[in-house]
Amino acid sequence: MFYAPVPFCRLRNAPAAGMIPAYCEGTKPARPAGKSKDAKETDIMADFVLSCCSTADLTKEHFQQRDISYICFHYALDGVDYPDDLGETMPFDKFYAAMANGAETRTSQVNISEFVDYFTPFLEQGKDILHVCLSSGLSGVSNSAENAARIVRERYPDRKIYIVDSLGASSGYGLLMDKLADLRDEGMSIDAVRDWAEAHKLELHHWFFSTDLTFYVKGGRVSKTAGFIGGLLNICPLLNMNDEGKLIPREKIPSKKRVIKEIVRKMEQNAQDGLNYSGKCYISMSACYEDARRVADLVEERFPHLNGKVEINNIGTTIGSHTGPGTVALFFWGSPRGK
Repeated sequence: MFYAPVPFCRLRNAPAAGMIPAYCEGTKPARPAGKSKDAKETDIMADFVLSCCSTADLTKEHFQQRDISYICFHYALDGVDYPDDLGETMPFDKFYAAMANGAETRTSQVNISEFVDYFTPFLEQGKDILHVCLSSGLSGVSNSAENAARIVRERYPDRKIYIVDSLGASSGYGLLMDKLADLRDEGMSIDAVRDWAEAHKLELHHWFFSTDLTFYVKGGRVSKTAGFIGGLLNICPLLNMNDEGKLIPREKIPSKKRVIKEIVRKMEQNAQDGLNYSGKCYISMSACYEDARRVADLVEERFPHLNGKVEINNIGTTIGSHTGPGTVALFFWGSPRGK
């Protein structure tokens, strides 16, 4: 797991700037839900709130452009609590530099009362809500969202509130959200978008590698002995997410150069239509842009029919608290994930 879920978190030692809000600035859409900035204003567009957690690891600008609302997880750095607000409160380079210098981190998910406070204004506006959560294989946040949804359904019985477990993480979870925004903007109803997400979420592939085992050892995912030997031999573990939304170590690759080639080979083997893949591809990384750029360049070379360039995002502070710097993750659509 990336981190142990904290079902009922409470913020402590908040920065002097003030209390951390239950949801992050900018989560309420400036336009009616379903009205994407770049989309045509037509009568067929669906009108509901499409929502996720900040752990989808897209930029604030991306969320705003696609009209996706989000609620923030929390993390602590050396005992001081912050919102995981897409690098606004603490820039990613500063966060990962602190980790590299030995700062202690912990994370906590969104709790029930925060979800109730977050959902309520949308419901008061007469909006239905489709909220997609970080994988239940990594966090208990979907349970908190479900419990909150039961509470607000009693208060607003005429509204629909759906919770979907993405079984995904980071910008892979973000790539799913981007697709759901496309479907919403095409006029698909909230029920149809929810059903599509449930039917296709396991087609979203997540592959990860790390060039720094320090935090994998610290988090117990790699033993101290294996970490020491791996460091000496420049071993880079290659992992993916299985059909339960859990991270599974798959291979130990000697050298960064080889693991970069291997992660792209996994895309060749699993992407829809193979080298003719025509979907979007996202990458997320933790303070290792050059490594991510090498993967992106190779993907763009091998897959000439991509829908746009590879998008590179930062691994956010929640997930990054457990990977540390040096992790690159590759996300694309493919055949259904297995065990």
